[in-house]
Formats: sequence, C-alpha cells, structure tokens
Amino acid sequence: MAPATESTGEEQRPPLPPRPSTRSASIDPNALQAHATTAVAPVEIQTLSFPDGSRGTFSSPGPKSASSPLESETASPDRKVSAIGADNDDAASVTSFAPTMRPAADIASLLAGEMNKRSPAWNLLRSQSSTVLPFERRRGNVDDRFADFEAEFAPLPDDTGGASRDAERLETWKSKLKHYMILSAAGKPIWSRHGDLGLINSSIGVVQTIISFYEGAKNQLQGFTAGNARFVISTQGPLYFVAISKLGESDSHIRSQLEALYMQILSTLTLPTLNNIFANRPSSDLRKPLQGTESLLSSLADNFTRGAPSALLGSLECLRLRKSQRHAINNTFLKLRSEKLLYGLIVAGGKLVSVIRPRRHSLHPSDLQLIFNMLFEAEGIRGGGGESWIPLCLPAFNNRGYLYMYVSFFDDVLGANKAADPISPDQPSAEQEIAMVLISADKESFFELKQMRDDVAQKLASNGSLTLIQNATRAGRIQTSEIAPGSQVSHFMYKSRANVQFCMASLEPHFTGLVERRRLMTVYHELHASVHSKNSHLKVLHCISEEATSLAWVTPVFEFYCVAGPNVSRASLTQGANKIIQWAKKEEERLFIIGGGVF
Repeated sequence: MAPATESTGEEQRPPLPPRPSTRSASIDPNALQAHATTAVAPVEIQTLSFPDGSRGTFSSPGPKSASSPLESETASPDRKVSAIGADNDDAASVTSFAPTMRPAADIASLLAGEMNKRSPAWNLLRSQSSTVLPFERRRGNVDDRFADFEAEFAPLPDDTGGASRDAERLETWKSKLKHYMILSAAGKPIWSRHGDLGLINSSIGVVQTIISFYEGAKNQLQGFTAGNARFVISTQGPLYFVAISKLGESDSHIRSQLEALYMQILSTLTLPTLNNIFANRPSSDLRKPLQGTESLLSSLADNFTRGAPSALLGSLECLRLRKSQRHAINNTFLKLRSEKLLYGLIVAGGKLVSVIRPRRHSLHPSDLQLIFNMLFEAEGIRGGGGESWIPLCLPAFNNRGYLYMYVSFFDDVLGANKAADPISPDQPSAEQEIAMVLISADKESFFELKQMRDDVAQKLASNGSLTLIQNATRAGRIQTSEIAPGSQVSHFMYKSRANVQFCMASLEPHFTGLVERRRLMTVYHELHASVHSKNSHLKVLHCISEEATSLAWVTPVFEFYCVAGPNVSRASLTQGANKIIQWAKKEEERLFIIGGGVF
C-alpha cells in the first residue's frame, strides 16, 4: 500500500496494485512442465523453451513421467521402449537438458510478459524451425572454441629469426586446441604433435615433474584442469602419454586416444622390445628406435582432433554393397587364398570391403584402425604407391611379435578410371583408392602373397567386382533425405554392437567444411560421453541447445546418434530416428560385414 498523505482536504490517492512477485517460488511448477521429459531420479527435470532460443532447466519433486519420446502412440504403463529393432523390454530413461542461462526472476518476468508460446512470433519461429540447420543460427561468440580450428593443423613458423620469432612460435603453439605429448618416465621427450622438442622441452619437464610428484605420493595423476584446458595423463609401462585439450572432450574419450597412440608405438617396436630398451637404461632416448614413424603418430593424432567417428564408436565403417556382391568377392578371395595367409582384407576409400580370416581368429577394431591409418592417413605407404612389405605388430592380436603385411593398391587394374569423379567430403584424404592387404606370420611369404594378389585382382576385374567396388566408393555415404524423406534429421550415426561396425549419413551438404564437421562430432562426443559415463543408466538422451537438437539411443543391439536443427520438436526428431533405425535393420547385410569369409 502507498503511504497515506497528510490531511489537506484533497482526495486521498488510491493504492497501487500489488507488484508481481519475481521469486521463483511463486512460479507454478506445472506451468514449466515439459510433458515428454522423464528424469532418472525422483526429481523431475522440466525444460522451458523461449522464443529467443534459450532454454531453462528446472527440477521439482514429483513422480516420473510415464511417456518416452521413442514410445509408440499406445505407450505401455511401465515406460518401456517400443520395438524398433530391439527387445520390447528395453527400458528407456529420457533426460532433456541444457545450461540454465537465466535466473529464476528473469524467467518469471518473461512468463508475465507477452513473449510466450501462444504469441505470433513464437508460432512463426516454430513454423520455420525445419529450415534452420544445425549450427546455422549462432549468436555472437556462443561457442568460439572452433573459431581458429582451420589453422589447427598448420605447421608452426620456422625457427629462424631470433628471439622475436621464437616468441611468435610459442604463441602459435599455445593457440593450438589439442596437444599430444609422449615422454619417458625419466623425463626424456619422445614425441609431440605440435612444435619441435626444443621449443616445448621446458613444458614437458614441468609435466614430468607434476606426474612424478603424484607417483611419489602413491596417488597416480589421472588428469587436471588449468584454465580452459583439460590435461589427461596415461601411464603405459615406462612411457607417459599426455593430452591437452580445449575441445571439451571427456576424459574417457581422450584416454582411449592416448591408448591408441601407445598401440601405434607397440606396432613398431613390440612390447618386449619396448620394455628391454628401458630395463637397462631408464634414460634411453626412444626417438631413434621410432624414427620414421612420426608421421603415423601425427596422422593418428590429427584424426582424433578432427573427431574421427571410428575412434569415438570403437568400430569400423564398411563399404555399402549388396549381400550377393560381397559374397562373390569373399568367394574369390577364399578360392585363391595362399596357404601362408593369415588375414586378407580389401579396403576402399577408408572403408572395409571384404575380410577373410581363420575360423577361430578375428582382427580387433583397434588393430584394423592402425592398418587404416597407415594406408589412408599417413603418407608413407600411399605416397610410395605400388606395393609394400611391412613387418608389423598388431598389439590386440599379439603384442609380443611381428606379423608381415603385404599391401598393394589397384592402380594397375583401375588405370585411368581410378579417380574420374570429384572428391567428396566423405573421402577427405583416402579419396577413392582401393587396396588389398594380406597378412602372414611367415616373413618369407612375400612372393606367394604377391602372386595371390595378382590372381585375385585379375579375377575381380574380370567378373566386374572391382568396378562395383569402385562405383560404391565414388557414390559415398547415403544422405538422410534418401532414407527418411521429409525428416528434420540432418545427420546420424548407427553402430551395430554385435558386428562392431557403424554406418553414418553423408556429410553433404550441411557439414562439408572442417569446422562444421568438428562441431557435429563435438555434439556426438557429448552424447556418447553422457550415455556411456560410468554411473549412467540412460538408454535414451534428448538434448536441446541454441545450435542443435540431438538424440542418443542405446540398446544391447545398436547405438544411434542423430542431430537436427534448433527448435525441432521431440516428436519430429523421434519420428525421423525411427525411420532411420528401421532402414538400418532392413539394410543390415549391405551395411555391415556379418561373419566375413572364414577358412
């Protein structure tokens, strides 16, 4: 009430109306209810959307919702996912989340105003949401982590020019978003992705001192955060592996990348050799034994920095072929097999086409990723062309000894037709090259494997199989619009857990640039980290941000991840996801190698 005025004979001023409360306690929780949102605890997560694209996430006591975004129209009372290539009893817990950018008082003032879901502006925005692609509508520097990402892989300036040049090189080194370092337990630098060891020697010394301090306290250091950078440390025998990331990746993802770098070293030295080097001289310099393999480490590290799907999912991508076509290729492989062959592979454009193997042995995906990195990412083998004979340790198969790998590209068979079409973003470096990889335990089997390669290549060329492989490689990945016409899903990844293989949509036309691809993979990394975190029991995860709407769905049979534009409704995203999953189940024998050729 307004204070009373003195009695002056004038009429007293009427009282002012009560001021609307801006306290969050005055907000009706039911007004904030997102009816399709389910929490994983007795606290219900509620998501409120505003016309300007922001989101507010709130929690209030209450029972869990009985609906799920992937349920059919007649949802079962116990909230179980309807059958979409998975068992009906696969329970789904759904959480919709986004950073809360506004205090409760600000939200209350918005609710009291005219900006609500019934306003014409809001309806117009919703009607146009399908035309907005992921990451297309950005506000200022909402996320400037990738502002200079295109310069991430550029080399540092040369070291000529004195102190000013050194300062420039150091600043450029610091500006990199992702660093990898390898050093020995004695503090000897071994390898660094960015910068020569002379430039960063002092930094490596600091890292070694910190790690040693924690080891002395019997409390091994796993990782720490400094500013906007995350440091992750992995100890592998006498070696320390360090990653410094400003890309917002989870520790588990970074740790798996460091494990792959360790596997790359073992593929060159074998575990006994590595241990023997440091057993007698802990201060040994490992740079000489690893000389010539720096490009393999660098290409592997750059692949991780770009956000490689195969590394994220721990699986391989296969070339999409008809079952009958793949069967014919496998049969040709098996009929012309050398007695000294252990494994045989045909690889095209970075994708697996065919594999033949002993009945009781199969190659681990991590070993195959090392082979793919050697063939299509590093310049060593592909740059030389022709054929190569390489002693190689496959650590997941046997980290104590060497196998021998014969590699040959089909240049002589494909001839002038090899690369007639423009290169698409789906083959950024491997392009359309087709290679045969033959692995043997016998170091004297080179000529037998060469003869096998010639016989198989001639047969595949004569029966048309090689042309089919070449055409499928040029066609690239399928677009989402071909699978689910009218769907608002812009991109997806689907992993078959039983086959440890995955497929994904074409990167064209929305994710053709390096930065756009990295943003896309960052969304997938965040989804994957959330559903696979140690204490998580989530099966379905729906995320809303100012840049994109995304979905993760994990069952014992498959893992599915997809991305759409901002403000795409959950129902629309779910409908598109269901169509894609049904297509993947139907096309399973074309998308994946099931069993392969066995002898």
